[in-house]
Amino acid sequence: MKINTAKVATIDEVKAKVASTTTAVVTEYRGLTVAEISTIRRQLRTLGADYKVFKNTLVRRAVEGTDAEPMTAFLEGPTAIAFVEGDVSAVAKALRDLAKTSPKLLLKGGVMDGKALSAKDLIALADLPSRDVLLAQFAGALASPLRTMASLLKAVPQNFAYGLSALLDSKGGPVASASAEETEPAAETPAGVEEAASAASDDAAADVAEVAEEAPADEVVAETETTEASEDVASEPAE
Repeated sequence: MKINTAKVATIDEVKAKVASTTTAVVTEYRGLTVAEISTIRRQLRTLGADYKVFKNTLVRRAVEGTDAEPMTAFLEGPTAIAFVEGDVSAVAKALRDLAKTSPKLLLKGGVMDGKALSAKDLIALADLPSRDVLLAQFAGALASPLRTMASLLKAVPQNFAYGLSALLDSKGGPVASASAEETEPAAETPAGVEEAASAASDDAAADVAEVAEEAPADEVVAETETTEASEDVASEPAE
């Protein structure tokens, strides 16, 4: 069967979308107005998904032999497909919420990484936290042990300082050191001063000896007697 140019363009478009993403969500839009479909398209575009109406036969031709082929099981009735390049859980959540306000919008299934997704799978994906929330939770899980380790590393020098302070206090601390310094003996007389004093004493003794040798013997005897008399008087008890 010969395919016209418009159909060839549609097949090529679907092939390009399949090549650029591994995830697609198939919906049925029976009964939705053009305005409602446009609203869904604008909302999904902000989440990184391209939502568009396609003919089932052309989609089957486009995905044949590709990883997206499992989604052909859902190509029944009026079909609009969201090719997802962003967060698939966010797209599934948006479609689920839109289906609640517009019951004519039906989530039929899809494909992700070559595997078919049922309608229940899409609802499960919609219940998952968004990619940003998951990344924040993952970052928090990583940061928690790092914060704990940082606290432990900070506590080590603090505990060491406390222990050192307690040890110094038990040994007397800085006060004992200061007391020891205060009770140190006075500085010793320099050696030069001692030698000078000793020399002076020796000289004086020599002078006395010289004078004694030069004095007459009778003077020495007299002086000796006088000294002995003085000692006798000093030794007698007072009356």
